[in-house]
Amino acid sequence: MQMTIDGFVAGPNSEQEWVFITGPDEAAFRKIIELADSCDTILLGRKMTAEFCKHWENVVDNQPDSSWNPLAQLMVGHRKIAFSRSETNLTGRNLEVENGDLATTVQALKNEPGKDIMVYGGANFVSQLISLNLIDEYYIFRCPVAIGSGLTIFKEQKLLKLESSTAYKHGKILEHYLPV
Repeated sequence: MQMTIDGFVAGPNSEQEWVFITGPDEAAFRKIIELADSCDTILLGRKMTAEFCKHWENVVDNQPDSSWNPLAQLMVGHRKIAFSRSETNLTGRNLEVENGDLATTVQALKNEPGKDIMVYGGANFVSQLISLNLIDEYYIFRCPVAIGSGLTIFKEQKLLKLESSTAYKHGKILEHYLPV
């Protein structure tokens, strides 16, 4: 997750322009690709799924020279599961829609063989996973910006253990936490 220093993952209307305010950092980008490559399944909330798939598929299909293409290839190629209470069919490559109980389904996915599972959001979906204690590791890119109000993923107290912290030249800090 990208998060502001005041704890928000998006503005009040889901704005995220602040994520790119610091400019690119090659080392941070390599870490994002490394994290994406460590998984083979991506979990998504319904609200962000269409835009997520459309964006990454567009990069793969129409921007072969984009510096984002290595990440886009992973995002498009990975199995994606969108969780929805209302939709049964969403469009996207390697995309499945899950309507079952969130906790039961995620526990079953965790028991499947393969690489890690990564969650890309949105904020409400991630909050549900956190509240159900379904997150095994947190990777938070702390951005050097405060926005004053917005969406948070933590709705209750959650004690975490800091495993590592890496500062990047553009001012972002990657914090890796484990639940206690």
